Amino acid sequence: MTCIVGLIDNGSVHIGGDSAGVAGHSLTIRADRKVFRKQDFIFGFTTSFRMGQLLAHSFELPKRHADTDVYAFMVTDFVNGLRQCLRDGGYAQRHYEAERGGIFLVGYAGRLFKIGWDYQVGEAVDGFDACGCGQEIALGALFARSHSPPRERLAIALNAAERFSTGVRGPFHFETLDSAE
Repeated sequence: MTCIVGLIDNGSVHIGGDSAGVAGHSLTIRADRKVFRKQDFIFGFTTSFRMGQLLAHSFELPKRHADTDVYAFMVTDFVNGLRQCLRDGGYAQRHYEAERGGIFLVGYAGRLFKIGWDYQVGEAVDGFDACGCGQEIALGALFARSHSPPRERLAIALNAAERFSTGVRGPFHFETLDSAE
C-alpha cells in the first residue's frame, strides 16, 4: 500500500502521501493521514497505520544539540528513540533475531531521510525520495519533473503512482517544513 514522496527545494522539505489502506484485495480510503507535522519534523509513512499512529502520537522526539551533526543525530538519538517508541507501542518485530520497524520519510533541518525496516537512515543525493508500493513510479515522475515547483512535482508523482499502482489512492495530503524553521 501507499506512496509517500518527498523532496528538498531551497532548504525546505516537502512531503506528500496518499490515503489508501490496503489489506489483500481490500481497499479503504483512510481519514487518518499518512503525512503529518510534529514539532520541527515532517513525516510520511508506509508499512503500517499502527506505526504511523505511534510516530504521530507517542514518539517523543529527541532534541539535537547545536554542535551535533544532523546525520549523526538521526542515526543515533532519533533512531534510538524511535526503536523504544515502537517497542513500547507493541509494534517492533523480531525477525531472525533482528529487530524490525517500518519504512517512512522524515524531513528535518532542511534534509530528507528515509528510515528503513532495519532502522537504517538513508539520504538520497538526488534531493528527492519515495517509499511504498508506488515508489518506482513516483521516483520516475519526480526525476522527469525536476524543474517544476515542489508541490506540483509531488502531486504529479502521486497521480502517476495512483494511475499505475493498485495500492495508491487519493486524496493526497502535503506538508512543508520551511527552511527558516
